[in-house]
Amino acid sequence: MQNFNISFFRKILYPSVILMILMTLLTGLAYPLIITGISQSAFPEKANGSLIWKNGKFIGSRLIGQNFSKPGYFWGRPSATSPHPYNAAASSGSNLGPTNPQLVDNVKERIARLRKADPGNDLPIPVDLVTSSASGLDPHISLAAANYQIKRVARARNMPENQIRELIDKYTEPMRFHFLGEPKVNVLELNLALDKMETATVYKKGT
Repeated sequence: MQNFNISFFRKILYPSVILMILMTLLTGLAYPLIITGISQSAFPEKANGSLIWKNGKFIGSRLIGQNFSKPGYFWGRPSATSPHPYNAAASSGSNLGPTNPQLVDNVKERIARLRKADPGNDLPIPVDLVTSSASGLDPHISLAAANYQIKRVARARNMPENQIRELIDKYTEPMRFHFLGEPKVNVLELNLALDKMETATVYKKGT
């Protein structure tokens, strides 16, 4: 019996333990270190989360949307994350089906909010301004959604509409591989550029 146990350990358990240790070192240590080294060398900005800094202060990521509600800023897609919008720790959609009355009520409420914020705007409201994304974190809006908001933003900032339209064109990202998806705009980057443009304009007028 003792010889059987020793033989079993040598033939079965010993190789299994050695293989487990080797695979743990390979997949749990060596592989992550190699991939981290490659990513930090090849594209460090993306590997670190595509972070955005302003005056040495971290203010957000290009990959995660933020909740803008002031009339002088472009608004992103609605977010269904809880307990607050764009909560990266609780990525989720609303999970409301197309026949759910709550979905209809949510869309009607968002339409009313957009109309109230810009009563003179009779353009059709783009669907991405009244429906949340599956992740609840989408940082982009469609080009149509950005153009819809030009009048409100221009009025709130007392800026020419064509100046804001040019800024949108500058920050419009093309279709992926030029045939997937549609042109889009990163809301955070656009709003930061808007602040920068307004500051530069005020400074220029004051000099």
